Parts: sequence; structure tokens; C-alpha cells
Amino acid sequence: MSRSYAFKYIIIGDTGVGKSCLLLQFTDNRFQRFHDVTIGVEFGIRTININNNSVKLQIWDTAGQERFRSITRSYYRKAAGALLVYDITRRETFDHMATWLEDARQHASSDMIIMLVGNKSDLAGNRLVSTEEGEKFAKENGLMFMEVSAKSRENIEEAFVKTAESIYKNIQVRVSDLLDETHEIKVGYGGLPAEGRDNRESSYDLGRRCCS
Repeated sequence: MSRSYAFKYIIIGDTGVGKSCLLLQFTDNRFQRFHDVTIGVEFGIRTININNNSVKLQIWDTAGQERFRSITRSYYRKAAGALLVYDITRRETFDHMATWLEDARQHASSDMIIMLVGNKSDLAGNRLVSTEEGEKFAKENGLMFMEVSAKSRENIEEAFVKTAESIYKNIQVRVSDLLDETHEIKVGYGGLPAEGRDNRESSYDLGRRCCS
């Protein structure tokens, strides 16, 4: 019998790196160039199919500004997966990855799957962070890695889905450890999402800030 799962995700990184745009592309399949800076957190949902199981991703997009850090840290709790996002055209956002990663590992479960994401691959001509640097940081810190574009949608699907697939694999190996009160992983019995593919829901509210 197929099962239904719910995984809690968080998206973290500096302000303006395109975290909100990543979520909007994944949940709504659209890009909006201008929207407000995220205040606190925003939320989106999408249900996908992994090995004939329905998996609902409950995704929290966190604010990147330091003054909201104490608020967003509370959302690390019980997260099963995280996208750690920087902007390949802004060197300082990559330089801050070590701080974001330390924050995540301090406040989240040690089992949380983390994907390092270099956003704005569509602006490769303005690149200030090489792909090799991203790969090296990910390898040294035991992270998954991918470059994406929230504007062109390149690798957006893969970033979220591959993270979910890694969480799913961990569950199969360590069911008793992961399905406890320290993780926001919920399991039930059910069929596939509607039409056997994926469902998109979003409680996402966008305003005006530029990102890609």
C-alpha cells in the first residue's frame, strides 16, 4: 500500500538572493520580478510523487535580514530539509553561507538534509562565485549542491525534489529514528496525488522586490 508523507522545509540565506522567487516557481510555476522583502516568514505547499508515494512539502521561506533572525530560527525546529541559498552574482552572499549553515546545524536536527543552492544561473555573465567554489563548499560540509535560476526555472524542480528524495531514503533506512517528535515528518496511508502527478497549493503573498 502506498503511503502519504509530509516534510517540513525551510529556505534560508541572505536577503535578496531569490528565496521567495524559488518558492513561487516551485509552488506556482511562475516568476515575479518585483516583490517585497520577506518579513518573518512566508509559506507555500506542494505535493509531489516519490516512488508512488504522495509527499507534501510544507515550505517556509524565511527572512534574510539579521533583525528577523531570532524569529526565523524558531522555524528550523523539526525541519526535515533545507535549501541554503546564495546569489552567484553577489560574492558576500556566498561568504555568509558558513554562518547560515552553522545557524541551521545549531537550531535544527542533525538529520536535516541540506541542499546548497546557487541562484541566478541565468546571470552567469555577471558571476562572482564559480560553480567549483559552490561544489567545494558543499563537499566539505556534507551538503547536496545545485545551481538554479528562479527566473528561467532551471533546476528549480530538481532542487526541491532531490532534497525530498534524500529525506525519503533516510526514512526507509531509519524509520524508527526519523518518525519521532524531533522531526516534522508525518506519515499516513493513501494514494497518489490527484491525477497521479503533483498538486500545487500556495498561501504565498508577493509584493515588490527584484530577484531572479
